[in-house]
Amino acid sequence: MTGSSPAVVVFGSLHYDIIVKGPARPRKGETVTGSAWHPACGGKGGNQAVSAARAGVRSTMIGAVADDEFGRVLLSNLVRQAVEIDHVRVIEGAASGMSVAIFDSEGDYGAVIVSGSNLQLSQGDIESAASLFRSGNILVLQNEVPDAANALAASAMKSAGGRVLLNAAPARDLSPELAALVDVLIVNAVEAEALAGSSAVDTLDDAMAAARRLAQSFPVAVVTAGGEGVACSTRNGEEIRIEAIRIELVSTHGAGDEFVGVLAARLLEDTPLAGALHAANRAAAILVSSPR
Repeated sequence: MTGSSPAVVVFGSLHYDIIVKGPARPRKGETVTGSAWHPACGGKGGNQAVSAARAGVRSTMIGAVADDEFGRVLLSNLVRQAVEIDHVRVIEGAASGMSVAIFDSEGDYGAVIVSGSNLQLSQGDIESAASLFRSGNILVLQNEVPDAANALAASAMKSAGGRVLLNAAPARDLSPELAALVDVLIVNAVEAEALAGSSAVDTLDDAMAAARRLAQSFPVAVVTAGGEGVACSTRNGEEIRIEAIRIELVSTHGAGDEFVGVLAARLLEDTPLAGALHAANRAAAILVSSPR
């Protein structure tokens, strides 16, 4: 693939992750004894860029790391995974983003992120990557970098004729400026509850109801509901309901990022929306059922 090929352009977060395995996630004031830990390269942005590259399309990252060991590991991982890093800025005198994720015995997890250098993404990063903002490309955003920076990147891509996908995770209020630029919104059950102002999303019917509400504000709204499946509603009235693939769960970590990366890759190839959603759902199911 060349620099002129259509690309999934990921503007977003890079985190060095520390993964801890324990019998349960600790409650307030509680200490539990874990069984193992290991480092991993993450950040929703980095994960989604890697996922898109593995899905066979050109994938390029716009991000920021520090001039520290975490940053060097994160850059090496992107290169190893065939993600272009020409527009990942290395910042002196800062700390790279990192997170700690605690997994319980059932494979679910909770995490704390420290954004570090990711918070320094700005207009300058968008200007330096101007060649990536063009018709035919897809921009992927998440909520692990400042909303204002996301809005600037989305505006640049829309002005150039490209498409914008927002994975609104973690949940937070979106500025009207950013929301107006989003072509496809992807959220999980918790994020759907927050953005749609809905009751608990526990079933696929709940997910579809939330997707319908969100489609009043976004051209395409996708709600992933974990073991229940995926619901999608569009502004023009199309609805797509995908039942979950039955698997033996190993770990839910990274499932949402795998879904987003594969969805972006298939849409880049002009796969119809339903086909792209099915492909993303299959990829996420394979990931969560695979030993890591």
